[in-house]
Amino acid sequence: MANKNNIVIVFDFDKTIIDVDSDNWVVDQLGFTDLFDQLLPTMPFNSLMARMMKELHDHGKTIEEIKQVLRRIPIHPRVIPAIKSAHALGCELRIVSDANTLFIETVLEHLGIREYFSEINTNPGLVDEQGRLIVSPYHDFTKSSHGCSRCPPNMCKGLIIERIQASFTKEGSKMKMIYLGDGAGDYCPSLSLKAEDYMMPRKNFPVWDLISQNRTLVKATVRDWTDGEAMERILMGIINEIISSDEEEMEKMLSSDHCKISVGIVHEPLVPLALQVPLNLVK
Repeated sequence: MANKNNIVIVFDFDKTIIDVDSDNWVVDQLGFTDLFDQLLPTMPFNSLMARMMKELHDHGKTIEEIKQVLRRIPIHPRVIPAIKSAHALGCELRIVSDANTLFIETVLEHLGIREYFSEINTNPGLVDEQGRLIVSPYHDFTKSSHGCSRCPPNMCKGLIIERIQASFTKEGSKMKMIYLGDGAGDYCPSLSLKAEDYMMPRKNFPVWDLISQNRTLVKATVRDWTDGEAMERILMGIINEIISSDEEEMEKMLSSDHCKISVGIVHEPLVPLALQVPLNLVK
């Protein structure tokens, strides 16, 4: 996917793109909340979801029934326009989530926004020959630990962010990252962000609480948001800020002494990003 402005936007999925937790939504909608609550204290969350998918299958629940439930998942009406606008402005969009591939792909395809994401980092969710959803850990902690004490054993989102950063450094591009999340698992990646990056924690959610305890630990600019409407407004504001500052830098570079020898090159004035077209001119 072409990244026209060197902005990468990383979205968490549960309670960020969608308004609920997809794991809980499926379990609750299919009537298995009691068993889930009973098993919750006994094992890591990722292992619990693998167990719950076995229970659903054993009780005759099909993959199609799971998908039907996922297609009813609540989402704020401004989230999809925000994703489409960011993509249209040349940003690269990725997902880093502790859900699973089947849940995320089903929802994104249903909403018509799968094509806007260049990468989905999440726990594998594959359907076996019996028609059962097998949820595996993103990081196979049965073989080795990812070594991060802050994160659950199956996934360290901070390590994923560092890998994305390293891939751009290798390409030699000056990438700026915007990270949106809500949960405690989104705190670790916020610590990996650089000073030129932006962290967008959902206000009054666990990651916002953790960041608020000591703002100085997060080098990135922090801009919190409350719902899909605020997310869209703040995200668009940040993108415009980055693009405007990059254009200013380019203008300075072009007008500096060493560029003045480029005789015959005419630089068009930069059009303001938020230029409004009069309604009577719109056809």
